[in-house]
Amino acid sequence: METYLEVFINAFTGTLDWTWRSILFQVPWYTNYFWGLITISLFAWMLEIVFPWRKDQAIIRKGFWLDGFYMFFNFFIFAIVISGVYDILGLLFSQVNITINSLTLFDISEWPMWSQLLVFFIILDFVQWFTHVLLHKYSFLWKFHKVHHSVKEMGFAAHLRYHWMENIFYKPLKTFGVMLIAGFEPEQAYIIHFITIAIGHLNHSNVKITWGPLKYIFNNPVMHLYHHASVLPEGTTGVNYGISLSLWDYIFKTNYIPEESGTIEIGFEGDDKFPTDFIGQNTYGFKKSQH
Repeated sequence: METYLEVFINAFTGTLDWTWRSILFQVPWYTNYFWGLITISLFAWMLEIVFPWRKDQAIIRKGFWLDGFYMFFNFFIFAIVISGVYDILGLLFSQVNITINSLTLFDISEWPMWSQLLVFFIILDFVQWFTHVLLHKYSFLWKFHKVHHSVKEMGFAAHLRYHWMENIFYKPLKTFGVMLIAGFEPEQAYIIHFITIAIGHLNHSNVKITWGPLKYIFNNPVMHLYHHASVLPEGTTGVNYGISLSLWDYIFKTNYIPEESGTIEIGFEGDDKFPTDFIGQNTYGFKKSQH
């Protein structure tokens, strides 16, 4: 039986090797998240350049390069570092007879693939919506989520500006969601992952998209801009929590779009004192006293 150290090393080196082979185009194109992320990012950036919503916003906006670094750090570097920890946790659970199938409420493995993907997408999106609400509701979580809301000019790359601790918060609940539906990801789950990356990029982009009547189902840049508004409706800790889908906000009455000019100030109270560098932002949440 593998030791915990061996499990950690194997997961770390395996994830590192996969990422390197992705860079070299040595993995199937449909699972190449490295170049997939770059392709989606370039597409969203081109939309911002050709169809800018806020026309006075620079193409290389404030915080652009920091957000670019966050994209690759959160999507690849942190994933490599933390992969061993997740595999160790999986081993610990298996030793007490808890597997990914232990909590399955209904098995979708025999369903048509399109329906598996749809259920997978909807359940994971709801789990992320719920987690997002918690990040705003509780101050000890909000301290870390402030990193994402420290963006002062919205653009596609702001999608992945977030504190690495958010991976720790989201991952267990997303895993729990998968355990409930079948204990596995559908074979073509990469389709959903790429769709959610694209939607997330567009929602943060400097492009005015509302989707027409579909705005009640899919999140959009107009709706999400108000999630980042520095002034929120009285008595709330946040609005428009949707990740890919807006329908949860309409169902639970957390939707808020008073106008669509795109000119509102974004951020949070006191963000002028919030660190503007990567190290400062990622140590801020661990400090005892906040200002």
